[in-house]
Amino acid sequence: GLTWSTTVIMKIDLVGPARRGLAMGLNEAAGYGAVALTAFATGLIAERWGLRPAPFLLGVAYAGLGLGLSAIFVRETRAHARHEAVAHAGREHLHGGLSTGRVFALASLREPALSAASQAGLVNNLNDGLAWGLLPIFYATAGLSVAEIGTLAAIYPAVWGLGQLVTGGLSDRIGRKALIAGGMLLQAAALALIAAARGFAPWGLAAALLGAGTAMVYPTLLAVIGDVAHPAWRASAVGVYRLWRDAGFAVGALLAGLIADRLGMPAAIWTVAVLTG
Repeated sequence: GLTWSTTVIMKIDLVGPARRGLAMGLNEAAGYGAVALTAFATGLIAERWGLRPAPFLLGVAYAGLGLGLSAIFVRETRAHARHEAVAHAGREHLHGGLSTGRVFALASLREPALSAASQAGLVNNLNDGLAWGLLPIFYATAGLSVAEIGTLAAIYPAVWGLGQLVTGGLSDRIGRKALIAGGMLLQAAALALIAAARGFAPWGLAAALLGAGTAMVYPTLLAVIGDVAHPAWRASAVGVYRLWRDAGFAVGALLAGLIADRLGMPAAIWTVAVLTG
């Protein structure tokens, strides 16, 4: 939470307003590309050496490498935000330094664009919570192997990650709203396909569609926050947005688990598809 939020803020600082979507696409593509590669790699490792401890050693190595790279190569970007703030134009109530409580109120409820982005982000990650938490169990009960489940788990973030290289920059050219609305609808359709279909091939297609829909939404919502928030409190706004968005992981996992226990896993998947739509 600390690291990824800060890399988002730093890229917004560095790139300036004209290519904000592209910067968010690059950031999220790097992150979820790594998720995809790791999902695939840990599936293979678990198939060969078991679920514990071998796959976890990869995560330990990542943490050490990340610490070393950050300590040696990363530089402070706050001065870029201060420079941008001097020439920033916007509505009067969105200017200047604001308290954390004021920023929380704006990003959660008071400012329409910010609060709408927070709501969409929460629902988007609600279906991610389903994808990470329940779908591997759903696939396992259908008889897929650990390696096949790892492949399906990798397809989703791979398409998501690579797609953001296109969708982030595209939002700079055509605007944010169409990508966000279209991406949410595509995710809903993909989840419905997962619930209705059976077998590795249709589930692989659905995972790709789910990744494409998420790629349309993910960097674009972050760009919306950067568009609207004043540079003086933009980092706080990104933090509030990510609080709501990433709370969706927990809400989705809990909701899907509760519904699956009571009504079965297909019912949980259908429920999250409807919520996403």
